[in-house]
Amino acid sequence: MAFYTDTVASAPRTGFFAAIGSFFTSIAVAREVSLNVQGRVAKMDELRAKTDEELAALGMTRDTIALHVFRDLYYI
Repeated sequence: MAFYTDTVASAPRTGFFAAIGSFFTSIAVAREVSLNVQGRVAKMDELRAKTDEELAALGMTRDTIALHVFRDLYYI
């Protein structure tokens, strides 16, 4: 049994409305990236405020804070 859908969402986007959709999508992606960076910076500030003993309990040293916060981007 086959199903067929003829909706606006399944139609290919071309022209003026596609450009508007792409524009708003790029804004949303840029905002998400910006928020992600702000969260990482906040996490780095939080870890920098800890004492060396607290960092050691987490298995880190001061020079590995950035590696820890950005580990999913750099695969280190």
